[in-house]
Amino acid sequence: MNIILLGPPGAGKGTQALRLVEAHGMRQLSTGDMLRAAVKAGTPVGLQAKAVMAAGELVSDAIVSALIGEELDAMAQDCGAIFDGYPRTAAQTESLDGILAARGRSLDHVIELAVDEDALVERITGRYTCAECGKGYHDHFEQPKVAGVCDKCGSTQFKRRPDDNEATVRTRMAEYRAKTAPILPIYDARGIVARVDGMAPMDAVTAAITAVLVQ
Repeated sequence: MNIILLGPPGAGKGTQALRLVEAHGMRQLSTGDMLRAAVKAGTPVGLQAKAVMAAGELVSDAIVSALIGEELDAMAQDCGAIFDGYPRTAAQTESLDGILAARGRSLDHVIELAVDEDALVERITGRYTCAECGKGYHDHFEQPKVAGVCDKCGSTQFKRRPDDNEATVRTRMAEYRAKTAPILPIYDARGIVARVDGMAPMDAVTAAITAVLVQ
């Protein structure tokens, strides 16, 4: 089974993809992670991407498509793929169709994690992590049992991501709506889009996604 997970930054795509990998043996294909790995490994596509990035340019759709093709070729035919961060544009939806068709695959589901913007801002701006072990916390939803002391390792040092601020989050949301959301009508026309409440508890989101996959 091959699926796309859609949703703005902070919607929980990474968490849900990891759960799908663990529960169903699927492979998460995150373009950012794949790009960094290919550059580090020095693959043909990685070398192309490295040269482009060194010149201060954006990696082209052709390079990203080649990267995805490499990953799919390395996977067993019966291993499902979770596309995370791709496609982002109408042109990339066409590219993905071709990539899958060339390998005897097809897209089964497009699952959008629907979110409330104001609630998402609160979710993201309130999060922080232990500087030592990385355990996550939140100003409102999950604080350490002892104030200022990590539950997991006992550290008293915490950190926040510099981009976890309201202005940045709202900019990302606007970018998602402008660039990514328009691909939904393409998949809606095929009848393969399902929308899940991304603001629900994580386990409830996982259950809703699983229900879609077993339809």
